[in-house]
Parts: sequence; C-alpha cells; structure tokens
Amino acid sequence: MAGPGAPCDPCAPAAVWKRHIVRQLRHRDRTQKALFLELVPAYNNLLEKAELLAKFSEKLKSEPKDTISTRHEDWREEVSGTGPDQVSSPASLRVKWQQEKKGLQLVCGEMAYQVVKKSAALDTLQSQLEERQDRLEALQACVVQLQEARAQQSRQLEERQAENAAQREAYETLLQQAAHQEAALRRLQEEARDLLEQLVQRKARAAAERNLRNERRERANQALVSQELKKAAKRTVSISEIPNTLEDGTKEETVALAPAALPEFSESETCEKWKRPFSFKKRRGHSVGGAPEQRYQSIPVCVSAQIPSQAQDVLDAHLSEVNAVCFGPNSSLLATGGADRLIHLWNVVGGRLEANQTLEGAGGSVTSVDFDPSGSQVLAATYNQAAQLWKVGETQSKETLSGHKDKVTAAKFKLTRHQAVTGSRDRTVKEWDLGRAYCSRTINVLSYCNDVVCGDHIIISGHNDQKIRFWDSRGPHCIQVIPVQGRVTSLHLSYDQLHLLSCSRDNTLKAIDLRISNIRQVFRADGFKCSSDWTKAVFSPDRSYALAGSSNGDLYIWDVNTGKLETSLQGPHCTAVNAVAWCFSGNHVVSVDQGRKVVLWH
Repeated sequence: MAGPGAPCDPCAPAAVWKRHIVRQLRHRDRTQKALFLELVPAYNNLLEKAELLAKFSEKLKSEPKDTISTRHEDWREEVSGTGPDQVSSPASLRVKWQQEKKGLQLVCGEMAYQVVKKSAALDTLQSQLEERQDRLEALQACVVQLQEARAQQSRQLEERQAENAAQREAYETLLQQAAHQEAALRRLQEEARDLLEQLVQRKARAAAERNLRNERRERANQALVSQELKKAAKRTVSISEIPNTLEDGTKEETVALAPAALPEFSESETCEKWKRPFSFKKRRGHSVGGAPEQRYQSIPVCVSAQIPSQAQDVLDAHLSEVNAVCFGPNSSLLATGGADRLIHLWNVVGGRLEANQTLEGAGGSVTSVDFDPSGSQVLAATYNQAAQLWKVGETQSKETLSGHKDKVTAAKFKLTRHQAVTGSRDRTVKEWDLGRAYCSRTINVLSYCNDVVCGDHIIISGHNDQKIRFWDSRGPHCIQVIPVQGRVTSLHLSYDQLHLLSCSRDNTLKAIDLRISNIRQVFRADGFKCSSDWTKAVFSPDRSYALAGSSNGDLYIWDVNTGKLETSLQGPHCTAVNAVAWCFSGNHVVSVDQGRKVVLWH
C-alpha cells in the first residue's frame, strides 16, 4: 500500500512495491551477513589449514625420509613449537592430523547445525517482521483514514462554529430588537394608560357638565311648574252659571268655589317629585345593574410587624413533603397542606402549635391553602385537577371545584362572599361561584399558572413564561402584563392592595407598585436560592418586610423600603423551605419544608 508521500501518477503503485521488495532484500542481506560474519572467517581458516596439511602430506610422500624427517622436525618446531629434543614420527603426526581433522569436521558440522538453526530462527523472525510490517501498513492506512476523518470533522466543526457565531449574532440582534420593542411597548402602554386616564377624566368632566345642565334644566322646569301651580291655586273657578232643572222641578243652585275651597295640593310634595333628577352612581361593593355584592368584613390592619429571631416550636407535621401554609384572620389558627393529601389545622397557643383538626378528602397532593376573610372556610388546590372546600369544624370536604384538566396549583378566596379563583397547569384561570360550585368564568392563558391573588375587581396570575398578568373581573381580556426574569413561583398582595410581591426562579423577589405598574424593589442575597416552582414568599402584615425560604433551609427577610437584607434565620430546617406565612398580628412566622417539618418562629 502506498505511503502518505507516494506520487499520484498511474505508475506509482508499481514503483512502490518494487522499492518495497528491494528494501526487504537489502534488509535480509544485512541480517544474514551479520550472522555469518564470525562463522565464515573461522570456516575459511579451517579450510586453509586443511589445505596446508594436505600439501604438506603430499610433499612428505614424495621426498626422502631424511629430508622428510628434517623438514618434519622443522615444521614441527614451527607448527607445534617443540624443540629438537621432541621428535615425533610421521605416523604420530598423521594420527594427530586425523584427530585434528575430525575435530574440525565436528566443529564444521556443529557450525553448519548452528547455521541451519539460525536460518530457521531468521525465517521465523522474517515472517514476524513481515506480519508486523503488514500490521504497520494497515495501521498506517487506518491512521490516514483517521486523519482524513479528523480533517473532515475539523472542517465541519469550523462550519458549525461559524454557524453558531452567526446564530449568536442573530440572537443578540433579536434580543436587542426585543428589548427595544419591549421598551417601545412599555412606552406605548404608558401612553395608552395616560390617554385612558385623560379619556376617563374628560368623560367624567363631560358627565359632570351634562349632569349640571340637566340639573339646571330640571330646576327651571320645576320653577315653571311651581309658578303654574301657584297661578292655578289663585284662580276662581265657576262650576255652573245656568240653573239646571232637577227632576223634582226645583233648580240647582249655582255654587262658586272660592280659592280656599279648592283641594289643597302640597307644594312641598309636588316640588319634591320634580326635584329628583336622574343620576347613576356606582357604589363600591355593588354590581352594575344587579344586586349588591356581599363582601366580607374588613380585616384589622397590622401597625407594626415584629421580625422573628428564633424558632419556638418544631413539628414533623405530615407524612411527607409540606407544600402550603396559611394563617387564619384571627392569627391563632393555622393550616398546613402536604403531599400526604391531608390538611392539618393548628392552634397557636403560648408559642406552641397544638393540633386542632385534620381535614380529609383531598384527592391528591395539596399545593395551596387559603382561609376566607371570615376564617370559617378553607380552600385548597390539589393535584387531582380540582380544588376542595372545607368548613372549619367539619372533617370532610364540603364542595369539590372540578373542571381543570391538569394539576391545580393555586386556589384563593375573593373579597366578595361565595367567590373564589383557581389557577392550573392546564393554562387556565377559573372564577367560581361557591354557592353553586359553578365555574362562572374561564380565562385561557398561554402559559402554566403557578399562583394567583385577588383584589377588589382584579385577578393577578403568575406564569411559567416569566410574566405576571392582570385580569379585570368585569372584562374578558388581559388588561396588563408585567415581564419578570425567571419563572414566577408565587404572588402576594399587600393588605392595602397597592403593592405586589413576586418570587421567581432567578433567585430574586420583586416588589411591584400597582399604582404605577412598575417594579419598585428587587430583593436578592448571597445564599438565597428558589428551590422549586411552588416556593412561596410573603409580605409582612404592615408591608415593611419581605420573607422567603431558601433551598438551604434558611429564611431571608428584606426591608421593603431600602431593598437590603434585614436578617437571615438559620434553624431546624435541613431541606428546602417550600412556603412561609406571617400572621396578621405580626408576631409569628411559620415555615414548612420538604422534610415534613413545620417551624413556628417568634
């Protein structure tokens, strides 16, 4: 096979194998010559000595004995080194020469055997060498193929890198365009809000002017009617001036009624009737053109919340992970829900948690728990595609709100009685009439809903697509969208309904001012990490602090006004904290984790 440097002409293969054969022959010559370098000179020396001895024996046969003996002595002296005193006979020399010849023959035979043995070993080595050369050629061919594949992959890698660079540039361009478009959208939304406010103000002024004109017109009409009535009251009316003959032949007397004899119409009543102009006023808590809404009584507002400093009570409250926790409006009743499909009610007494009641009937893992503002009902979202309603004091579920097609992640009461809102992973938000367990409205959304909160006439939902959406209960469409970084895991509305706290998977909390629909503060800290898509964060009752639990089991508290970390609490939690709750009185905090623990802080 041709090597990497072989020429590319058609005669190249023949030249290559010819050179290969020549190279192999030269190599064999060198190896065999090295083996015979010592053997051949020794064998030549032996042959020379044998020839010398043969010639010497022939000369001895042809010459006289005296000459032979003299020469033999000389030769013996020369060859064997013996002196004249040591004389041997030709017969002894012949015997000795025959012995030496036999020895040389034995040596030659042994050397021939060694030559044969070495030749066999040489053949074996030659075959091994050929095998290794064949293997080397195969490996070289494989190396050439691998080099070609490597070069091809290198070219593909360069092409992919160029494509990635182009796509990265295009992506950065798209990001910049998206940022510009979002900024333009925000400006347009702000302009739209300003225009809407101006339109509302103009309509209000026009309505006020129209009402004023109507009132003036009504007053003028009332004054005119009053004058006409006064004139009619002063006028004398004659009933009849011609006498009429009765049946009995007598005449009917003419009677003139004086003004005092007229029926008295109350001027005040008449004017009051006309002084009632038509006006429409929308009263808070009443639906348009319908019956007044039944609202819960207001909850007392906490003046100052107390920052917890230590754990007072630790319980293994559930059989598995605890997902939700919520305080009742009286701050002494607590509800916890977990993956064991149970909801436990606890009484907070003297800094301890005492078991009150266990609510059964949830068809799946409990993901959210909420008390109604009166504290008489508990609403829970479950993984069995429904929400459950309990009455405090009853262990079995009162109503089941079914209609979702996937896990229900959030369930909250509205401020209006017998109404609630649920959010699900089926990309819908539903409003419920609890009196009839009927879904009164379904809102379709483009992303999973992880949490919902409710205001007077507003529903706020947090989603997996990193957006917070606002819905008007009286309108069909989304009225506003606020984008945030990271998937939204929880929402919490302040008690004055002016600020919203969101927690997201980018390990930050955000305080949103609803009056200007803008993010006011972003809370982050070293070590704080949002552990799951259902991690809950809350405001303190006075909205001075923001509280959330981390994946390392610590609790983090930030100052809402400054945005700085106030403190972090390290306690009995050994796993990620799923949810926290701050009681309405501001004295206690409760946290639950993935390790079945419920911790009361003071």
